[in-house]
Amino acid sequence: MALAVTLVLIAVGAVVFHFVSPWQLTPIASNWHAMDDALWLTFVITGVAFVVLHLFVAYALVRFRHRAGHRASAAHGNPRLEWWLVAVTTAGIIGLLAPGLVVYAKLIDPPASAQVFEVMGRQWQWHYRLPGRDGKLGGAGTQFITGANPFGIDPRDAHGQDDVLVQGQELHLPLNRPALALLRAQDTLHDFYVPQFRTRMNMVPGMTTQFWFTPERTGRYEVLCAQLCGVGHSNMRGWVVIDEPAAYAEWLAQQPTFAGATAGGAGGSGAPGSSGLPGAPGGPAEPGKVGQLLAQQKGCMACHSVDGSRGVGPSWKGLYGSTEALEGGVTAKVDDAYLRQAINAPQASVVRGYPPVMPPAGLTDAELAAVVDYIKTVR
Repeated sequence: MALAVTLVLIAVGAVVFHFVSPWQLTPIASNWHAMDDALWLTFVITGVAFVVLHLFVAYALVRFRHRAGHRASAAHGNPRLEWWLVAVTTAGIIGLLAPGLVVYAKLIDPPASAQVFEVMGRQWQWHYRLPGRDGKLGGAGTQFITGANPFGIDPRDAHGQDDVLVQGQELHLPLNRPALALLRAQDTLHDFYVPQFRTRMNMVPGMTTQFWFTPERTGRYEVLCAQLCGVGHSNMRGWVVIDEPAAYAEWLAQQPTFAGATAGGAGGSGAPGSSGLPGAPGGPAEPGKVGQLLAQQKGCMACHSVDGSRGVGPSWKGLYGSTEALEGGVTAKVDDAYLRQAINAPQASVVRGYPPVMPPAGLTDAELAAVVDYIKTVR
């Protein structure tokens, strides 16, 4: 009897908690209201099944409990009951799957007027690219990927020279215009997810996935990675800002193009005499600027802070010139040689108190020197 009462209380408590819980859906900011409808239908079907099963088990415990003088009798087969169970289960599965399949078919079929933007996921940051004045994204390939060219834009493709490369982790999009997201991953599985848009999609290395949405509310919305992509997964965050058309045009005009961000549009192609760094060969406009861009593009900032706060790895604030305590009871002076080894061969000198999880950065000599120069400026 106690178990039956417990099951009834669990069923009732689950229903009450669902309605009084402080954890509710974020306000929707896109056209995908059908996502919420499908979610609520799922809640209803699974909730009814949950309650019915708990109450049935509680009823069976009471109805068929042991009583003196009563003996159980065996019964084999009940076609009518079995057909009812098959019919109800089939209806429930159809109710769970069909709405999602219908919505998914629409999610990956964008309208012709959709504005294209590309998202590149890389441990552990987002990179964004928009078409330039010609309205077309340039071709890209893994053979062209460098620290200065994270998208791997083909420097020989004329359509790529005016591509807009978004600086930092904040993408802007115009209000009430359909937007088509083209998603690529450079290293491992990622998932581009903005809860308020109700849309998300896996990003798989070697292929391009897509979905579309129409922003319906202005605001600043956080981007999350919805796939466990490594030790810096929780720090793989960014922002999508939805602007009125005029504000969006003003922001877009301030973003650099591929040709403007690289030496003659070379995009770090590795041509003889080219360093492959932003602004080369003239060099950065200020000390450490190139290294800062590389650190952002390589995902270093997901694990190393610049404000002194503790992360997956040591903070870079005041790091240069300090003395680090390493595993094994030894210490090391943080100079150029130490930083070069720590970046490209991190397992050789693990800082005490931090997990040995950093992979080799694989930077070229020019890139390594730029990042070291940047660390020197973080005070």
